[in-house]
Amino acid sequence: MPSKTTTAALALLATTASAQLYPGQSNLNHTCLLQKPLLSCPEQDPTVVDSCCVETFGGLLLSTQFWSTYTGGESSGQFLPTDTWTLHGLWPDFCNGSYTQYCDLTRQYDPIPSPNTTTGLPNGTAVLPYTGPNIGTFLEPFGKHDLLSYMNTYWIAQNQDNPGFWGHEFSKHATCFSTFNVPCYGPQYREHEEVVDFFETAIKYYQRFPTFTWLAAAGITPSNSTTYSYADILKPLREQTKAVPFLGCTGPRFNTTPQGSNSTDTGFTVLSEVWYYEHVYGRPQEMNVVPVNASASYLTNCAKSVGAIRYPERTNGSEKVPSVAY
Repeated sequence: MPSKTTTAALALLATTASAQLYPGQSNLNHTCLLQKPLLSCPEQDPTVVDSCCVETFGGLLLSTQFWSTYTGGESSGQFLPTDTWTLHGLWPDFCNGSYTQYCDLTRQYDPIPSPNTTTGLPNGTAVLPYTGPNIGTFLEPFGKHDLLSYMNTYWIAQNQDNPGFWGHEFSKHATCFSTFNVPCYGPQYREHEEVVDFFETAIKYYQRFPTFTWLAAAGITPSNSTTYSYADILKPLREQTKAVPFLGCTGPRFNTTPQGSNSTDTGFTVLSEVWYYEHVYGRPQEMNVVPVNASASYLTNCAKSVGAIRYPERTNGSEKVPSVAY
């Protein structure tokens, strides 16, 4: 059940699904250095704090990563980086673990809105596909060619071009952060400045979680013959982060496999994703964070049986040694 603050924020957003997160917000007096960096959870009331300086809308941050075995774009030079999980995104959930999406349709750059085509609001405003220049071109006026190269190396889509995926992540998730709201950038705001800022921030969080390295140090490496247990995969990640991340799996359910034919374990069996949870003091951009556990009711969808999980090798020809340092 959302708190009163979350309910009020959703009601405010519902009045203008296609406008800024907090309508009528001034672009003046957002000098965050002069303000106390309050913690994002428990939720802060946006009417009594500067929501540009304290995350007031989505206070539970999720830095999310993929383990994919192919991209579908190999023929056009879209490869996975060797020995590295790839960036999925940086998400702002509400403090109770619920979330909304596509919070500002004036900044809708997603060519394939998904998993559905409405905002997370009760009125279900349609999110129309974006048909303008891809979001990667927004970095060019800022001279961020190195950032674009990094994103093309580590922020990789599957069965879609990378810029389309980045547009999805920005439009669905970044527009639901109060601290990436356009007025926060002041009267000298340059168009798409907050897009660049969000991309840089998402990458800063991603770099703090070298999932492949942590697992490999514990003897857990991709294999098409060896299987692993959920507890063994979780252990090194929890030790490194001091919190319990969410582990996501795909593939067949364990009780439908020959190995689990007599089991009641209905968890999935192919490791594919990890979500790291944190609260943040002040703006996410400063990364003054507090690690927190994934919700006890949704720690994983993976099978819990011993040796039930596959961590598959990449498809031959689908990965490339990165020329850009992690």
